[in-house]
Amino acid sequence: MATHHFDPSTFFTTFGPHEPVLEIEEGDTVVTRTVDASGVDSEGRKVAPRPNPLTGPFRVAGAEPGDRLIVTIESVRPDRGHGFGRASLAPNVVDPEFVPEMGYDPRNDGASWRVDTEGGTATLDRDDGPLAGLTLRLAPMLGCIGVAPDGGEAISTATSGPHGGNMDVRRLGAGAAVTFPVFVPGASLFVGDAHALQGDGEVSGTGIEISAEVRLAVRVEKGRPPIGWPRGDDGTDLFTMGNARPLDQATQHATTEMVRWLMEELGLGAADAGLLMSQTVRYEIGNVFDPAYTVVCRMPKSVLEAVRSGFPNG
Repeated sequence: MATHHFDPSTFFTTFGPHEPVLEIEEGDTVVTRTVDASGVDSEGRKVAPRPNPLTGPFRVAGAEPGDRLIVTIESVRPDRGHGFGRASLAPNVVDPEFVPEMGYDPRNDGASWRVDTEGGTATLDRDDGPLAGLTLRLAPMLGCIGVAPDGGEAISTATSGPHGGNMDVRRLGAGAAVTFPVFVPGASLFVGDAHALQGDGEVSGTGIEISAEVRLAVRVEKGRPPIGWPRGDDGTDLFTMGNARPLDQATQHATTEMVRWLMEELGLGAADAGLLMSQTVRYEIGNVFDPAYTVVCRMPKSVLEAVRSGFPNG
């Protein structure tokens, strides 16, 4: 197992069949950097086009179609002192009749943030008004993470699918282990679109957009049933991510993947898995802004442990 330090100079705005920038072995770790959603790096230089330029792809030796690629996000560290985002909610997340009241103007809708990377806070860069001085704790995460899609497709970093992509799930930060289906030899892992902070749903279409140093570890699982949608484990919950529009279809994808996971992990039939989920599952919205929405279905690991142990406490 090796640790690779990779300084990117080429970025892509699609998840697709691009030439790998680095080949790594199963069990290796990569330390690299991402630029922000507009293509600006840690020094404030515009080095890549919009939207959401990706670092990678990293080819994982031995990963073959049908395998599972497990990516542990060991750290996401913002690496500069400023971030940006939109100030208004996106028009599609409110009632249509309310949009005129918002005064929404996409040409003048920016919000700037001063980011204290040592102190772990972001402060709104505004001198007046009720939110002047607003300071929030950072919760860094990756808006974009995924693998090359099936069929030789190149899919925009503006959206998502079974390969992952621009899912904008807040849980995809330090400590999360994310499992992707492998569609091409080597998997072709991409990362990008770091956020210093973001609320559920990415309801303005942005988090606090920033460049970051990212540390990832990779592992390949062979001989297991193929998975249909990305899965995750953050230590407390298992979670699945469905990507589609409309929102009910994204929910269906995430729910189906969780049913299959519980059947696999606990040896349950579909009916018993559904019975368990109907009382214990939780849902979150990753984003309702991108062309494909993202829904997260999560199951507390404590529930799985109780099932495995035979409910010793009744």
